[in-house]
Amino acid sequence: MTGLRLVHAHGDRITLTEPATGVELLSYVYAAEAAWEAPKPYLHPIRTLAGDIVTDYRPNDHRWHKGLQLTASHLSGANLWGGNSYVHGEGYLELPERVGSMTHVGFDEVAAHEDRAVIAERLTWHPYDGELWAEEARRIEVHDVRPESGSWALTWTSAVTNRRDEPLRFGSPTTAGRESAGYTGLFWRGPRAFRDGRIIGPDGEGPELMGTQSSWLALSGEHDGTDGHATLVFAHAPENDHAGAQGAHPAHWFVRNEPFAGIAPSWSFYDELELAPGDTLTRRYRVVVADGAWEREEITKYLAAHPW
Repeated sequence: MTGLRLVHAHGDRITLTEPATGVELLSYVYAAEAAWEAPKPYLHPIRTLAGDIVTDYRPNDHRWHKGLQLTASHLSGANLWGGNSYVHGEGYLELPERVGSMTHVGFDEVAAHEDRAVIAERLTWHPYDGELWAEEARRIEVHDVRPESGSWALTWTSAVTNRRDEPLRFGSPTTAGRESAGYTGLFWRGPRAFRDGRIIGPDGEGPELMGTQSSWLALSGEHDGTDGHATLVFAHAPENDHAGAQGAHPAHWFVRNEPFAGIAPSWSFYDELELAPGDTLTRRYRVVVADGAWEREEITKYLAAHPW
């Protein structure tokens, strides 16, 4: 892994290249985009070590879906997800006055070390009127790059501190009344070719894993344009369900392979999460990006060999 190359185009993005293959593994984009799409930093494109893209960007069905990004679909009445806002009994409505943003403030570290690369960032969260609602410390680490096995991993840690004088309420369309739509938090939008991809969990598989709980979830799909498959594995850090002053708040999976491939380890699928003034919500996730269609046994073996 020695020699990972980071290139920072200031004000725009950071790219990371693996020198043995010459593949640009990811771009972290923090330049502001359209207000309607709830501008926020995101990772896209993300590539396997074979060079195949495993994220989508501004698809025609949801222009605010951008690779891998941290979102907040229902936050104390604001929409930091993007696009139309869900209102129970009325459906999705065009309510621009609800759409907010997550704004880049600065980087504390952008570096490639001997065995990993690090992007450490400070952000602020705002509703439509620009008021400061929260501050976030974000750390993205790329590690365990293994060209011989065709896999690499990233760990995403976000610590969100409530800067309001009242609680922040994290919810989702499901907490607002829509069934099986508990999306919020870290969200991955897969490429169009991954539609109908295989969803795998520790004890089952398929779309019926929507709303369930487990330590990991994976989706594998077959590429367009090139032969072969890729698998993405999403895993919770053990402390996620018991972290912070807000107490235990077990996460549930939002997952689809139709009409698009998407995964979110939702922190507010069925129930709102309330964050008191001054308190911090910390969540840590791992994403493994692998060439090939991994089976459950292979995923389990990998996670056991790479403990938190």
